[in-house]
Amino acid sequence: MNEETTGVWFIGARGSVATTAMAGAAAVRAGLTAPTGLVTESSGFPEAGLTELAGLRFGGHDVTSTPLAKRLDQLAGAGVVPHAVAAAVRDDLAAIEGDLRTGQGAGGAEPQVETAARLAADLAGFRDRRSLSRVVVVNVSSTEPPAEVLPEHADLDALEAALDDGRAVLPPSSLYAYAAFRAGCSFVDFTPSAGPRLRALDALARRQGVPYAGSDGKTGETLVRSALAPMFTSRALRVRSWSGTNLLGGGDGETLADPVAAASKTASKRRGLAETFGYPVDGEVHIDYVPDLGDWKTAWDHISFDGFLGVRMTMQFTWQGCDSALAAPLVLDLARLTARAHERGLAGALTPLGFFFKDPVGTHEHSLTEQYRTLCDWAARL
Repeated sequence: MNEETTGVWFIGARGSVATTAMAGAAAVRAGLTAPTGLVTESSGFPEAGLTELAGLRFGGHDVTSTPLAKRLDQLAGAGVVPHAVAAAVRDDLAAIEGDLRTGQGAGGAEPQVETAARLAADLAGFRDRRSLSRVVVVNVSSTEPPAEVLPEHADLDALEAALDDGRAVLPPSSLYAYAAFRAGCSFVDFTPSAGPRLRALDALARRQGVPYAGSDGKTGETLVRSALAPMFTSRALRVRSWSGTNLLGGGDGETLADPVAAASKTASKRRGLAETFGYPVDGEVHIDYVPDLGDWKTAWDHISFDGFLGVRMTMQFTWQGCDSALAAPLVLDLARLTARAHERGLAGALTPLGFFFKDPVGTHEHSLTEQYRTLCDWAARL
């Protein structure tokens, strides 16, 4: 294990996923719970030189001011965090409050170049104040609508010239990525938002010598899809249609109730099937907001496929889970792996981390088995 101290800076630090991740890290460190769901605590990864959970320090940006202790109480009331665990880690979360800062949403009044400088200064201050070896910025904020692609997004010099001219050319997630790279921090985008995926930002990451990973954490329905889809291809069964309905509560469900915002999520969900099968498959992905579900989600998928002699057959599955409890360990895994990649001098997109994402940057591989093999091989070389 690596005894260095690493900072994990959440965008959306007062939200359900970040709060669950911080509470979970404290609980595992204290021996209050097993590291269930943490891939980096499974066989093989302890030899990868990753920062220990005890070596993680947390901070972040958020546009809300809800105290972490209150958010923790809400999660305990919803059954996401056990009450005994919440009581035991309350002081740990209270101690993080001093490292939380006001973030930046869409439509901020100040010029983006000034916002980026402020966000980068927050990151540098966190790193210096806590004597951290490095900082990984993790975006777990609300999903944005698909970003309009501008000419400035393709060229770093053009992007920086536009920012210097006072133009607002970056969506919020990409502005955070820009600030992170300028501060010498790596970046993980757990959302389907644009984030660091613009060509100009990839160039900036490489110039600054920092890695990034994304996009859109694979926690539920798409996780099952990435395991099942290769089964059909390996058995030469032709899939005719694959439709899915997702019922979501909580803040994520409320955000995705807006069809414009949901477009980013549904696009990332569909990409894996098209690239796995190599031919068009009928069917849509629907997302419905059900406030009563809270932090829980249900997905139902219907698959129609042809067998030998053209015999039509179907398969259905239902997935039910707690969104934050599924996402939180992956966020901690990604922070540890990305920090280690940064330590080893890697820069740009970390394609071996595609195992964790619906829409992985830099690769068209969506088979869960192949992604896991790639991840393990890469981790062994770290």
